[in-house]
Amino acid sequence: MNLMSSTLLTEDTGVPFDQLQAEQIAGFREAWTAAGHAHTPRVSVSRSIIPLIDDESRHYFGLRAQTDARDQVGYLDGGLARFGRSYIGEPGQLVQQLSRDAAVAAADTLLVTVPNQLGVDFNVRLLEAISRELRPALGWD
Repeated sequence: MNLMSSTLLTEDTGVPFDQLQAEQIAGFREAWTAAGHAHTPRVSVSRSIIPLIDDESRHYFGLRAQTDARDQVGYLDGGLARFGRSYIGEPGQLVQQLSRDAAVAAADTLLVTVPNQLGVDFNVRLLEAISRELRPALGWD
């Protein structure tokens, strides 16, 4: 068994999403160890990461880079929920922002979500930019 944590938490304590998620990761690992399991489970988190790399990506997401730069809080199933922010911006900006994400640092694996409605070619360019520019700068294998 492993843990995959997405970009939604059905609680809001006022603590930033990445810190809440990092707390949950730590709690999962502590409970796992206390239960006496022999192996170490993998933990993954997902993030929406959209580097602004060309006119098309700026056209679709340039304005969202300003509005999606923080967590969103809303109601879900009758209670407050915290939604993780989207990482949208120039590659150097994203490196700085992602390097401060506590849950990304705590996880073993980062799953990148992409805007699949824009097609394969668009997403290939985004993923290539993430691999070429963000991955080495952040020390991701």
